[in-house]
Amino acid sequence: MKIEPKDFRVAEGAQVVLKKWPTLVKPVYKSKAEYQALLQSDIGELSRLQHLLYAANRYALLLIFQAMDAAGKDGAIKHVMSGVNPQGCQVFSFKHPSAAELQHDFLWRTTQCLPERGRIGIFNRSYYEEVLIVRVHPEILRSEGIPDGRHNEKTIWPERYRSIVDLERHLHDNGTHIVKFFLHLSKEEQRKRFLARIDEPEKNWKFSLADIAERKFWKDYMKAYEACLSATSTDAAPWYVIPADDKENARLIISQIVLDALRSLNLAYPKADAARLKELKAIRRRLAQPER
Repeated sequence: MKIEPKDFRVAEGAQVVLKKWPTLVKPVYKSKAEYQALLQSDIGELSRLQHLLYAANRYALLLIFQAMDAAGKDGAIKHVMSGVNPQGCQVFSFKHPSAAELQHDFLWRTTQCLPERGRIGIFNRSYYEEVLIVRVHPEILRSEGIPDGRHNEKTIWPERYRSIVDLERHLHDNGTHIVKFFLHLSKEEQRKRFLARIDEPEKNWKFSLADIAERKFWKDYMKAYEACLSATSTDAAPWYVIPADDKENARLIISQIVLDALRSLNLAYPKADAARLKELKAIRRRLAQPER
């Protein structure tokens, strides 16, 4: 099976119904060995393109990962990006906002972490938490200190979607290419992974009672994700719904989408102009002479 990124892309203006999007598809690998070989091939190409991105210094790439707990965000980031030069990649995880962050607008804390040109930025969760967990738990909204009269839940979500779309369009127009991944996990697969976190001692640290508490809001989260994906997937910053019940397959799909995004930039090493070439030739002549 060949990976076609367009099969997982949410078209601009599409109304997303997550029940119609699979959480499991036919794997592109036939064995663990083939999975490793395919992933290593993608990692090698990703490393090459990342070096080009850094050298060209014209674009940045921002990868955003959102998902329910245990969907595999950390693993996908770790495995897919393992071959990238750490100097050219920045990873940020966004938890509950700090007291200082709550003194600013909801986009402020993430904009501080945007990648500079030539680099890949990765957001493990992002400003989208403000239209996902905050929508499911409106009490969080009321604690954010926003002005009176701005808590109307009929208007605040469209307003926040508009702010996000405007920000992403601005970033795109200024050289930041944005790719967003929603790791689409089934509730049953999440249950199995939670059990593994309890039964396997090395995974105990990953589990908390809060994870179980959030399962009660599964339907609310799905509705929030549907609204979010529908409103904020654009040509400039598309969402990809990744079937996440098979972790290995999800990583291969993600790696292919990232590669496609980098290739679309038509990157090339900077070309030296005539003055620079003359300078390099002069330096070479000096270096070619034996040391005295």
